[in-house]
Amino acid sequence: MHRAAVVEDAFHEVIERRLRGRGWRPVITAYTGYGAPGWARVMARVVLTRPTRSRKRLEKVRGWRSFMSSPVSNAPVIIRIGGSATETRTDRSGYVDCRVKGDLEPGWGSARLSIDGGASVDAPIRVVDPACRFGLISDIDDTVMVTALPRPLLAAWNTFVLDEHARMAVPGMAVLYERLITANAGAPVFYLSTGAWNVAPTLNRFLSRHLYPAGPLLLTDWGPTPDRWFRSGQEHKRYTLRRLAAEFPDIRWLLIGDDGQHDQEIYSEFAHAHPENVAAVAIRRLSPTQSVLAGAVPGPSGTPEAVGSGGKTWFAAPDGAGLWSLLRDTDVV
Repeated sequence: MHRAAVVEDAFHEVIERRLRGRGWRPVITAYTGYGAPGWARVMARVVLTRPTRSRKRLEKVRGWRSFMSSPVSNAPVIIRIGGSATETRTDRSGYVDCRVKGDLEPGWGSARLSIDGGASVDAPIRVVDPACRFGLISDIDDTVMVTALPRPLLAAWNTFVLDEHARMAVPGMAVLYERLITANAGAPVFYLSTGAWNVAPTLNRFLSRHLYPAGPLLLTDWGPTPDRWFRSGQEHKRYTLRRLAAEFPDIRWLLIGDDGQHDQEIYSEFAHAHPENVAAVAIRRLSPTQSVLAGAVPGPSGTPEAVGSGGKTWFAAPDGAGLWSLLRDTDVV
């Protein structure tokens, strides 16, 4: 184990012991999972909270307070889907992330999570139809929401300030996603980001407030890992794309991101390695000012464009309306 991880685990152990001594109890925060008939990926986190604080109040915590919760490590959690029950344990940061068996019908289902000493909760599950052949994978920052912050400050903003009312939606992107889903009935939408799970409730409220299609958030756990100081956001995206390609081998994904940082590089690598799993790539082109704030070289401005790269068509435009004008007459839609 990396020294930082050892120190973090020891700190969490001391805090957990003291809080339990004061009567704090475990509570489960369930995240939206996904799956297909017969299986589901269930994601959640177990933390300690005051006896007087409800789970709903905990989910409304935002900003720096969302990072101050005390995780419950190695806690047994029972996951029930229909008549199937699976026991798993939380990891060193209190997270549950496992694939379980269960009878699920395409559409939306749920898993029931329970823990000793805490209330049971339902985790929504997006169940993908085996006949589905198209889906969306979307970045979040600067793709569906306007960041307009220098990258070095983005993590601090997400940690200490983030509020769903403090961000604006990228013009036209919610309409673009809705049109794509309407044109491809049953297509799933996944929101892939390097953001921390701590802000998942806030991001869900933002997406709902701005009428984005519901879908699982695929975030990451910040902090030390067994072998390094911090997790790699880029590697998180690469791993998740490979995992989705393996779990849904018959789906061709429309990959949606922006040209602010690494989306183009990561999507290009994935398109070369898994050409059968990529329908196209749609890039939201940042303005010169936004590009500078994002730490990228400003791209060409002007009219939308469609170019070939990696054997796939790449669509680039500054907003959702521009991307739709390029996509609507293609075989992607």
